[in-house]
Amino acid sequence: MTHNTPLSPRPLRHLSEVHRRVLTAAQLRSHGVTAAELTEQCRPTGPWRQLLPNVVLLHTGAPTGEERLHGALLYAAREAAPGVPAQPTAEGPHRPTYTEAVITGLAALTLYGFSATPQLLSVDRVDVLVPRLRRLRSTGYVRILRTAALPTPRVVAGLPVAPVPRALADAVAELTDAEAVRRLLTEAVRAGHCEPAAVVRELTAAKLLNRPHVVDAVDSLLAEGRSIAEDRLYRMVREHGLPDPVWNVDLRLPGGPHLGGLDAYWPEQAVAVELDTRAPRQDEDALWSEYARKREHLERLGITVVYITPRKLRDAREQQAAVVRTALMASGDRDPAAYVVVLPR
Repeated sequence: MTHNTPLSPRPLRHLSEVHRRVLTAAQLRSHGVTAAELTEQCRPTGPWRQLLPNVVLLHTGAPTGEERLHGALLYAAREAAPGVPAQPTAEGPHRPTYTEAVITGLAALTLYGFSATPQLLSVDRVDVLVPRLRRLRSTGYVRILRTAALPTPRVVAGLPVAPVPRALADAVAELTDAEAVRRLLTEAVRAGHCEPAAVVRELTAAKLLNRPHVVDAVDSLLAEGRSIAEDRLYRMVREHGLPDPVWNVDLRLPGGPHLGGLDAYWPEQAVAVELDTRAPRQDEDALWSEYARKREHLERLGITVVYITPRKLRDAREQQAAVVRTALMASGDRDPAAYVVVLPR
């Protein structure tokens, strides 16, 4: 007998390798394993072992990282109603479906390929999100996190995983090392997993921005995100053949007040581009009002202002270049703009 061969009247070979090795007691019963047989197989000298309550590992060796993740989901997922078969998935008709259970935290970030997180076998605890009203306790290496609204998961390596911003927030909630928090947030943006605004939104929802080490990491994150957005803006101008603007300037009326800073400005056409790098923090409304006032003031002077978000620069750079090109071409149809002084910022 090998460690993968269950003592069952109906062998489990039709399931994939990993899923043959980690099953719930209910799944084993559906394959003809009685309660008495299950108890016998899970004795200290038997070929199986109990990994978690009602979750059985069909060998006696240490579970692999993947087995631990599937075991955590099997423990936390809501069992399908009796007689109702699981729906086939795009990855095959016998892949398990995990209802109302989503991996989050450090384990999720490891699945996404973060280098700042430990390997799966070194993750001491697997965090799993479940709906708030589920009656389920943390146990063994599984920590149950309840949430009012379960996020729509992404499928990574066949597993339901929380979106990166949510997984980050759940991981950061348990970290007290400021450098570890900073590394995670910086890698999320630098590696292109998500935009800073999405991270800040989740950290705000989790009420983590009252922790000084998290606030410091967010400040570094926003600086990193702005630097990446500026680089994308430079590439957009260069790769899509737009005329060279003057970069990072302040505008002033002659002998008058400061009009505001701009990321790019075409003086001859009176067209400006400003990166909208606002983060959704408590002062978002006030900051947006400041953006709106500046835009209104500049446009009264005949200056066209194009706001571009970092996400649009990442996902729709060609479209944003077309918007800027259209504004430049339309300048000949407008009245001349007021004279302004352009200064380095």
